[in-house]
Amino acid sequence: MASALASALPAALAAQDSQGPQTDAPPPVAQPVAAPRVPGRMLTVPSGTRLAVVLENGISTRSAKAGDSLYFHTAFPVTQNNQIVIPVGSYLRGSLLESKRPGRIKGKAEFRLRLESLILPNGYTVDLLAAPRSADTGGKETTDSEGKVTGPGGKGKDVGTVATTTVTGAGIGAIAGGGKGAGIGAGIGGLIGLGAVLLTRGPEAELPRGSTMDIEIERDLALDSSYIQFYNTGHAQPITAPPYRQP
Repeated sequence: MASALASALPAALAAQDSQGPQTDAPPPVAQPVAAPRVPGRMLTVPSGTRLAVVLENGISTRSAKAGDSLYFHTAFPVTQNNQIVIPVGSYLRGSLLESKRPGRIKGKAEFRLRLESLILPNGYTVDLLAAPRSADTGGKETTDSEGKVTGPGGKGKDVGTVATTTVTGAGIGAIAGGGKGAGIGAGIGGLIGLGAVLLTRGPEAELPRGSTMDIEIERDLALDSSYIQFYNTGHAQPITAPPYRQP
């Protein structure tokens, strides 16, 4: 009997120890290993392809500076072999490369921009190299093949300023001193107008929010077909019309 109790005691103590507090961390739980994604075949959107885009944030040489980010969305789908590869509502991000305000005597306002990435509506993101070829700004800005947007000149406005102050000065001079006074007044008015021109910058170059642009892809764009929903046309987004600008 005593020998049976003696042999049972260590087993009971061992059972109590196993139910006590644990000082060792539990063994790690094995995580299921996800199967690697199989890339699809690569599609190429060739350089020279045009995209119709809408500007999400306005640009003005009054405040713009090199490095500012620009945001766009596509307004028309791009197709290849009768399938959509870039749907409506895709996003594009770009940046300003340079921005120059107009001079006080000569020199037009201008800025140059580049588009650098494309994001499809499902989040698929690829690098892009594209530049504008035309823009509907509501003003008289022009674009060139290097992605530079140039503002209108201010010569006509400058001539009008000088002419207006000259006529005003002549009228005041005529009232004050007859014909001779008119000549003196015209000269003074002309000088005042010239001073106003020298102190005033020309018109700024602007792309208001909602401006539509035609951009051209300058380098072949490679797309993974497994990320593309070929029959999804995308969802058109409301376009904010650019504000009315004086001609």
